[in-house]
Amino acid sequence: MFLLCNFFSLSLVVCDCVSSDDVEQGDDDDLPSLSDSGDDAAWAEEDEDSECKVEVRCLFCERSDRSAEETFSHCKSQHGFNIISIVRKHGLDFYGFVKLINFIRRAGSSAESVSNASEPLPWDKDEFLMPVIKDDALLQFDLEDLKEDLEASPGDHSVTDGSVCGCCRGAEERAQAAEAKLALALEDLHKMRQLAQDFVMNADVRRCSSSSGAVADLDEDEEGAYFSSYGHFGIHQDMLKDAVRTDSYRNFMYQNRHLFQDKVVLDVGCGTAILSMFAAEAGAKKVIGVDQSDIIYQAMDIIRSNKLEDKISLVKGRIEEVELPVEKVDIIISEWMGYFLLFESMLDSVIYAKEKYLRDGGAVYPDKYHIRLVALSDEQKHAGKIAFWDNVYGFDMSCMKKSVLPEAVVETVNPDTVISDPCIIMDIDCRKVSIKDVDFTSSFSLPITRDSTCTALCGYFDVLFQENCHTPVSFSTSPSSAETHWKQSVFLLEKPVPVTAGDVLEGKITVRKNRKDPRSLIITLSLNNAAAQTYSLQ
Repeated sequence: MFLLCNFFSLSLVVCDCVSSDDVEQGDDDDLPSLSDSGDDAAWAEEDEDSECKVEVRCLFCERSDRSAEETFSHCKSQHGFNIISIVRKHGLDFYGFVKLINFIRRAGSSAESVSNASEPLPWDKDEFLMPVIKDDALLQFDLEDLKEDLEASPGDHSVTDGSVCGCCRGAEERAQAAEAKLALALEDLHKMRQLAQDFVMNADVRRCSSSSGAVADLDEDEEGAYFSSYGHFGIHQDMLKDAVRTDSYRNFMYQNRHLFQDKVVLDVGCGTAILSMFAAEAGAKKVIGVDQSDIIYQAMDIIRSNKLEDKISLVKGRIEEVELPVEKVDIIISEWMGYFLLFESMLDSVIYAKEKYLRDGGAVYPDKYHIRLVALSDEQKHAGKIAFWDNVYGFDMSCMKKSVLPEAVVETVNPDTVISDPCIIMDIDCRKVSIKDVDFTSSFSLPITRDSTCTALCGYFDVLFQENCHTPVSFSTSPSSAETHWKQSVFLLEKPVPVTAGDVLEGKITVRKNRKDPRSLIITLSLNNAAAQTYSLQ
């Protein structure tokens, strides 16, 4: 659902920039006329006046100039940034040039880091086609003219400022740039409509080479939104602030240093590299962190700031696609867990890394997991989300239940609403688990602890660091434990079930990847032989 919201939000931005009226009418009001008719002198004077008011902000400081030429010249003389050298070095076309400008403005990168960038280029992402500054004059510049203007000596202009020819050339350049922006916006809008249809209408537009549903089968376009969501610092801040999660990893490594002493460690999905640094501090000889999201560039700065670059190496890319600088590792660490443990399907990547890179006798941590269910009784919340639709300002909207009910709810559950003992529905041992084990079906029994009405089932998981540990460490995401950013997953029942203490609710649960979106889950639940209800977690 997070990804879908992003698609719709971006769609609104594009639609706001490119309305249907603009497309049909050609946006004539915004583009200067190139006709030979009319008063050219008056037009040129007006254009000159409007251009004098333009301020072009520097890429690396707060200075503003009156033209792109002046700004690029300033960047070269004051910041040592030669835009021509960068364009030629990487063979950038118009789109690559646009991505470069927007990347610098958005990331706040230094001139040195951009000049020294190597493949894969950090700005080579479609997200950097979207302007950071509205009507950015640097984006409305023809590359060939840029080369000519910047390579000419200062003040050497064959066409004087304010001339009619100069104004015409500027108008043509702006018109071409506007047309290019319009084409890009329409292309992005088309792509987002396709993606929205995939999610909302369940149109199977994915052309996977395999029907396994494994995330390794996804291509870069399909994974773009997922990894870009992890490129923002906010989600990493939330995870780092989760003391239950982060302290557990740190305590495991610091209290079991014998496991890491002089070992080679692989951190799958390293993010800000916090686990990599824990491993290095625990005695690891070499740590390799792998992550596809752009947060890895900040992680590189973090590693250098803590003077750990001699121990930690970071690799950008998917673990399924990169080549590591070593053939085998002794230990794999990863914080791969999602909602209801399996959401996001990052366990697939850990399993891939284990099968390809882990030496015989090596270990994966955390090494064990339990997924559990409990019964809940919260009639007020159930009424607010389900019964609410029976009477909405006097109108029957009960048909809405068919849309509301199938969505699993991720929230913090009040422990006072738990009315049963828990039941383990899945055990995972990272030494043995394979991709095919991740989709599973399990029966369950929930002993009721008090008279009440069961309104929902709640799923959560436990995480254990055990194998060869002198000091085992574990934590739980249960309602009765300290809150974590994973919270709990709640599956509302369409019809609440009255229960008394001593009753046992019997049921069956099936958990599998969504074949159209393998990072989301489809959960099917049946209770007391009633008709099964299917839920989605996305």
